[in-house]
Amino acid sequence: MNAPAESPATYFVTGCAGFIANRVAGLLLDAGHKVVGVDNVNDYYDTSLKEHRLEKLQSDRFTFHRVDIEDQDALAKLFDADQFDAVFNLAARAGVRYSMENPHIYLTTNSLGSLNLLHQMRRTGVKKYVLASTSSLYAGQPMPFNESLPVNTPISPYAASKKGAEVMAYSHHHLYQIDVSICRYFTVYGPAGRPDMSIFRFIRWIDAGVPIQLFGDGEQSRDFTYVDDIARGTILAAKPLGYEIINLGGGGTPVSLNTLIGMLEDRLGKKAVIEYLPFHQADMMTTSADITKAGDLLGWKPQVSLEQGLDESVRWYQTNKPWSKEIVLP
Repeated sequence: MNAPAESPATYFVTGCAGFIANRVAGLLLDAGHKVVGVDNVNDYYDTSLKEHRLEKLQSDRFTFHRVDIEDQDALAKLFDADQFDAVFNLAARAGVRYSMENPHIYLTTNSLGSLNLLHQMRRTGVKKYVLASTSSLYAGQPMPFNESLPVNTPISPYAASKKGAEVMAYSHHHLYQIDVSICRYFTVYGPAGRPDMSIFRFIRWIDAGVPIQLFGDGEQSRDFTYVDDIARGTILAAKPLGYEIINLGGGGTPVSLNTLIGMLEDRLGKKAVIEYLPFHQADMMTTSADITKAGDLLGWKPQVSLEQGLDESVRWYQTNKPWSKEIVLP
């Protein structure tokens, strides 16, 4: 893995008990860097999974703080205690549907939390900011989605909160010369994934013989991207770039949920029972990433196929029985 700095550096990683940030922190530690991680370990989904991830980060170069990025005073203490080479802001309230039920917390975490970090960076002279954003911003745009498309019509509070974080990062780049890389992720999956995401749910439900709740006819499709590929791209984005928005996605042909279910049936040796529900108005029918820019700027392309990634995801689930099947789904 290419590290973002040739010599050991110190990185601030938010959301490190979360799915993607945990893998980013792990790869940074593997490369010999020091990581200061924060997470509020909220109960949006079962905290036992978050604790499971944190256990993997045990290192004398890793320091964890149970801190919320909405807490400006707590952040100030951490920024005063260390000089960071870059901030990876991967803490977020995620999930399109839940953002319709509780939009306020999405705004305070995803937008205000991002502003808090930028303020601390400006105050202490940290010059590099890597922000996790989302392909949900591309709703209604022509595919494959590229970074030059106007994304001014978000169709969920989640997407709107991420748009707010992006433009606030731009203003700080313009005013205070903070170097910003915004990574727009496309349907990330893999071992120890978020239990509100389709792949985790489908594995659980197929294995248990519980009906899969499928919103729509199953022909909606996604550009699935394995978590290790996403983490690698995020770390590579810590190089000086000025201000850039970069898609990190599978970059291939989108795969339908019906096809995905069939692939999981093969791996689990069980047939799915499907309960069809109305298509959700906040969902996108299809996502497809143009990843040309990631290749040009970062030398990045995905390395793990969907077949390999599903093998690893099912293997993790089966290895971690019985406790993984007891995780409470949001």
